[in-house]
Amino acid sequence: MIDLFSGLDAWVLVSLLLALTFVLAFEFINGFHDTANAVATVIYTKAMPPHLAVFFSGVFNFLGVLLGGVGVAYAIVHLLPVELLINVNTGHGLAMVFSLLAAAITWNLGTWYFGIPASSSHTLIGSILGVGLANALISDIPLGDGVNWQKAIDIGMSLVLSPMAGFAVAALVLLGLKWWRPLSKMHKTPEQRRKLDDKKHPPFWNRLVLVISAMGVSFVHGSNDGQKGIGLIMLVLIGIVPSAFVLDLNSTTYQIERTRDATLHLNQFYQRNEATLGEFLALGKAKEGDLPEQFSCNPQQTEPTINALLDSLKGVADYRSLTPEKRIEVRRYLLCLDDTAKKVGKLPGLQAREKADLDKLRKDLTATTEYAPFWVILAVALALGLGTMVGWKRVVLTIGEKIGKQGMTYAQGMSAQITAACAIGMANIFSLPVSTTHVLSSGVAGTMVANKSGLQGGTVRTILLAWVLTLPATVGLSAALFWLATKAIG
Repeated sequence: MIDLFSGLDAWVLVSLLLALTFVLAFEFINGFHDTANAVATVIYTKAMPPHLAVFFSGVFNFLGVLLGGVGVAYAIVHLLPVELLINVNTGHGLAMVFSLLAAAITWNLGTWYFGIPASSSHTLIGSILGVGLANALISDIPLGDGVNWQKAIDIGMSLVLSPMAGFAVAALVLLGLKWWRPLSKMHKTPEQRRKLDDKKHPPFWNRLVLVISAMGVSFVHGSNDGQKGIGLIMLVLIGIVPSAFVLDLNSTTYQIERTRDATLHLNQFYQRNEATLGEFLALGKAKEGDLPEQFSCNPQQTEPTINALLDSLKGVADYRSLTPEKRIEVRRYLLCLDDTAKKVGKLPGLQAREKADLDKLRKDLTATTEYAPFWVILAVALALGLGTMVGWKRVVLTIGEKIGKQGMTYAQGMSAQITAACAIGMANIFSLPVSTTHVLSSGVAGTMVANKSGLQGGTVRTILLAWVLTLPATVGLSAALFWLATKAIG
């Protein structure tokens, strides 16, 4: 790892270390900000002592990051338009990263201080959108092109629908438990259990389910939220040290061959569907040497881009054999081809099997650009895991006692946690970022309604207000910071 940073100017090295510190600080804060939700139920119901719950939650968060892959990481990265991602100017990269991280950290710390279960996912996404929109204004490009709006809509839908699903499914699970075992002790609150049964802990099987589901929530939280930190670090590394990170320098000869083969097959795919795609891609009309501009992509320049990429990869068995400038060029070609393929996949007229083939080709195309070194994954896992072990008390009280008018029963805790673990796990499968905070707290609210416990209007209003305000607040803050940073360096 160290050799990747050798030869850097002192100011670049200092900026890089500072940027990495900012990202890891964000993940550390995320640990005690969001993961408190994962242990809130198991601590409140006294299924586990706080110190053990927090420790094991930190361990499972760590494992979740290590084993979670990078699908969600690059879903976050691709909120930015491809034009901004291929602009790997060091000063520009620094401004982008510091602006979005400063905005995200400020909002996270503020909401944590007041014990509000706000979402780190919303915070980060709002900060990225703010940078994209500010970059569009500064660069005199249409606001519609400043953000990858299709990806933003997909992520927005997952963030909106997941709490609603959490509310409904947790309520249904609780109703199922009440129908199955109406007289069970699992329908008591910890306070009732202590007064009526003189017992401090839940019944054995309820306790076991509470512990397992809490660790499940911690694991899927790590694999979802941890990937956001991985995506941020990759933005930092590609923006500040592009020559070492624009391509996976550890790619094997086979992986490079796969990339080359995917490019060839993509060309054959377009030729095969020329009747449908010929006009959109200007097939057969490109002029000699006609290539995309340095910081833009154009579907009508797809053929020359394919030819240039194949020429660049001819005889290449190791990316290290390419000059730094050539690596940046290869990544630009790959990102542009992937961006065009994504647009082609949404065009009418293509058969379903052809769209499925195109999706597979896209995965092969980006296999050596959408990656993360192991040390990045390990660093984020440690930051998130350690962050989990501090600062959890404020949010635990909100989740356990301040959402409903009555305390939470063991059955409610199980229903909310099982629902949250399944919902976030499903989101991981489809590479969609979701909010652990909102899925779990909405699940608790759903069980309160199903249990006819009622909701505390003040707490619910506070959570909803944070949910509504997070995006505009972080968009505005990160946009302002990015504007000031670009003025300062430019």
